[in-house]
Amino acid sequence: MEMPISPGILRYTIRVSGHLDSAWSDWFDGFEIKRTDLDTLLVGPVLDQAGLHGLLAKIRDLGLVLLSVEVEDGNELSGGAPPVNDRVFRQPL
Repeated sequence: MEMPISPGILRYTIRVSGHLDSAWSDWFDGFEIKRTDLDTLLVGPVLDQAGLHGLLAKIRDLGLVLLSVEVEDGNELSGGAPPVNDRVFRQPL
């Protein structure tokens, strides 16, 4: 079941090696767990960078191998910040 996204929240797809049972969904903040032939996809909204780091810490704590983290295009609804691919990161002078 796809969760509704509030303004400013991005939907992420996180791929880990191996299979996770769907019972882990609650522990991963309600993320949908989708199994492929070899991997598991965790799909759901993340409020901010702290939330993303929390999810990545849970993956690390379980000893899972992180394969990829992707932001789904067009799911930022705030209108305030530009899409992730358009952001420019500059080093302070």
